[in-house]
Amino acid sequence: MDKKIGVFICTGCGIGEALDAEKLSKVATRDLKAAVCKTHGFLCGAEGVDLIKKDIEDQGINTVVVAACSPRVNYDVFNFGPSVIAERVNLREQVVWSHPANDEDTQIMAEDYLLMAGAKIKAMELPEPYQVENPSKAVLVVGGGLTGMAAALEVAKAGYQAVIVEKEATLGGYAGKFYKFAPTKAPYTDLEENPIPALAKEIGENPLIKVYTSAEVEQIAGGPGKFDVTIKGGGSERVGAIILATGATPYDPAKVENLGFGKYADVITHAQFEEIAAKGKITRPSDGKEVQRVAFIQCVGSRDENHLPYCSAACCVETLKHATYLKELNPDAQAYVFYKDIRTPGKFEHFYKKVQADGTVFLKADVAGVGEMGGKLLVEATEAVTGDKVVMEGIDLVVLANGMVPSYSETKQPGMEEGKTILNLAYRQGPELPLLKYGFPDSHFICFPYETRRTGIYTAGSVRAPMHVTSTLEDAAGAACKAIQCVESTARGVAVHPRSGDLSFPEFFMQRCTQCKRCTEECPFGAINEDEKGNPLPEPTRCRRCGTCMGACPERIISFKNYSVNMIGGMIKAVEVPEEDEEKPRILIFACENDAYPALDMAGINRLEYSQWVRIIPVRCLGSLNLIWINDSMSGGWDGVLLMGCKHGDDYQCHFVKGSELAEIRLSKVSETLDRLGLESERCRQVEVSIMDYQEIPKIISDFAERLEELGPNPMKGF
Repeated sequence: MDKKIGVFICTGCGIGEALDAEKLSKVATRDLKAAVCKTHGFLCGAEGVDLIKKDIEDQGINTVVVAACSPRVNYDVFNFGPSVIAERVNLREQVVWSHPANDEDTQIMAEDYLLMAGAKIKAMELPEPYQVENPSKAVLVVGGGLTGMAAALEVAKAGYQAVIVEKEATLGGYAGKFYKFAPTKAPYTDLEENPIPALAKEIGENPLIKVYTSAEVEQIAGGPGKFDVTIKGGGSERVGAIILATGATPYDPAKVENLGFGKYADVITHAQFEEIAAKGKITRPSDGKEVQRVAFIQCVGSRDENHLPYCSAACCVETLKHATYLKELNPDAQAYVFYKDIRTPGKFEHFYKKVQADGTVFLKADVAGVGEMGGKLLVEATEAVTGDKVVMEGIDLVVLANGMVPSYSETKQPGMEEGKTILNLAYRQGPELPLLKYGFPDSHFICFPYETRRTGIYTAGSVRAPMHVTSTLEDAAGAACKAIQCVESTARGVAVHPRSGDLSFPEFFMQRCTQCKRCTEECPFGAINEDEKGNPLPEPTRCRRCGTCMGACPERIISFKNYSVNMIGGMIKAVEVPEEDEEKPRILIFACENDAYPALDMAGINRLEYSQWVRIIPVRCLGSLNLIWINDSMSGGWDGVLLMGCKHGDDYQCHFVKGSELAEIRLSKVSETLDRLGLESERCRQVEVSIMDYQEIPKIISDFAERLEELGPNPMKGF
């Protein structure tokens, strides 16, 4: 499109007092060739917005540059529709609020940012949404237990079709076998009837819910909006999103050998206790006699580095429920609970106090073992507070609160010869979801708890994280909302998350593709398949728009209409780097838009000053970093390049999972490029920055600047 540029400079929030707006206007008209350039004291107000809209309508402006506050704020105010290119220049947080007012170098910084915006809009094109032909808005729910049933009902209540695939002959899953449920409503002290039968009836009567029982998923191909699901023993379905709700399985208590499971008939698990209680009388498996003294042992396998390092979340509340069973079915019986910590969050605290008041004895102790004496069981333990040894004899029944293992922990992963299959994805990256270290499907647990690394596939319930049955109801609703958001966004042709609403998607110039496979291997989300020759086959609806593939491609054949290698390269070259004798170094910062860029904004909001020599380019993710940008900056005379990205590793914070880690790997290979230019590798550095690290920003930048000063000016200046 032929661009007609309008530049609008805000003088509010201290910008007008700190900068020479007239000089900025000259840069806009002279260098950006702006047809219109105006200043306003309150650009984000109604009058300021109307000023811009009037010029769009009357002057035919189709490319708008707003030089004002951070692009992280007022993004809805400065959205002028899909037919207008809009670019923001951050004069407030990252110029006048973080640098001296009415200073020559602060003014040059502001002018440089305007020049960088001009280079960017020159290369930008209006993105067009990727439209799926006849997109499906149905939601597949894999697993027909409590979570899956609740999720399907939430989907149907919102007016969407749900499809349940359950491997057993009936719905209900693990919770379907419960005698009763822990309290879920006020006064949070009374047990409730198992809701599974009522939920199953409601599902059977709902015309928007289709149920496959005694069935499994044979294959899932395609992507959001067009998942083609083949069901073993059932046929096929096209759905727009998927909820994985296959739950968890109990940890094998026989692995905790000192507790006697499998050795003594009267040492049983939570699940077995449920079955006994459902018969209306608590009896010993060994002889069928009614019990009088029951020991409940907590954290069997859980919170144990030799077994399950995590808390299984449900065990404490389930034990309270079982102690209540015992008291209700035999008021004269006595319950003893051996625990590490009682975890009863929220309203369950009322339930805990009720069980205490009913006479259950709680002992904070480490259980050494379970033995037998005189035809009954005994429990040996060490009291946690006093250190005293405790031997409790005459126990009729020991109930082990064994932890939970996600049902997905043994699924077939890339490189595995064996393993269970559940989703059977037709993805180049493997048939199942990537896992975290404990076997739970990988997701950004801080910001996007339901969203797995396969776009449009969401987890809910105890397959996602250990949780009690009441928490799974909330989880089911959350995953259902995410699935609905996915099908609606996909139908509109926009990204789902985390760049929600983004119209762009990667485009591949296949004529130069060398089939190196780096884009398919490095994409964290499985958004690219391959044909038999190794050519990439992008699946746009799976794409999160992070640009990792763009950064990975050595031939630079992948780009977005509003984000590309050449676009960022143009921004780098737009800055006039001072000569060596001016003693004004230039430091280029590539800042992740999700953590580092907000931290830089926060530094400005808190009026923390940092070096005037820096120029910041926000990137969608450090994973989109292409090494040509390092080459361009170094050969262009920049003195140093600082990459600011998210924390990576097991507890990663990267919104795009692997981006920061991949950037670090790429940066480790940049020394060859710098050696060729006769430069030190220390001129390029990567740091991990979270939004909460904003107070460290000045020190991070000053430390890097001091090291560059030791190295001296870039010898490429002036070339």
